[in-house]
Amino acid sequence: MASLESYARIAVALGLRPDLLLTDPRANPAKKHGGGDVVHAAMGEIEARMLAGEGRHVAIDEPYQHYQFAGRADVLVRDQRNLLHIENRTQFPNLQDAAGSWNAKRQYLASELAGRYGIGPRGWRSVTHVMACLWSAEVLHAIRLRRATFDALAPEGPDALQAWLSGDEPKPGTTSTLILLDPLVAPNERRRAWASAHEPPRREPRYRDYADAAEALQR
Repeated sequence: MASLESYARIAVALGLRPDLLLTDPRANPAKKHGGGDVVHAAMGEIEARMLAGEGRHVAIDEPYQHYQFAGRADVLVRDQRNLLHIENRTQFPNLQDAAGSWNAKRQYLASELAGRYGIGPRGWRSVTHVMACLWSAEVLHAIRLRRATFDALAPEGPDALQAWLSGDEPKPGTTSTLILLDPLVAPNERRRAWASAHEPPRREPRYRDYADAAEALQR
């Protein structure tokens, strides 16, 4: 019988997402709308739209592996010198699992991709990690409840992300930031699709929870 690590390696090689689900799928709200996580997909779509630009390469659900660590980056944006990685979170049913996945990518993703894309020996000029959370009361409650944990996971502000969105070059170095994202903002709307989550008490939720956002997407 093959080990779980072997199955994970095979899945990554085939371009599949390794997924071990030990809960009743009927109780998983992400599976109640068309058989997939529609909110997570919508978040990736709006991010790809906001960040596309000349000289940039945008990748969705990009697989990576560093020895025993295997996974996928939800959204990657890169140019010749800079890398932006976004991990989308619609809920936090298990914050420890989310933190483990996030920290593994912060530790290993940039160096693995530098080798894949032939970046020079000095590596990326800048690396920006963004944890993008659904702009919901459910997520804001989780952030408020575990404020110190989220500050440790994403200690920097959104300046580097803002530079990417403005078409500027981020400052050198590695940053990790936490934002709130509304995946239903249309390109012609005046309201912003995202906001910094470093001071969540000042941010009013746009959805009650995952189910509310998923229902809004179906309208």
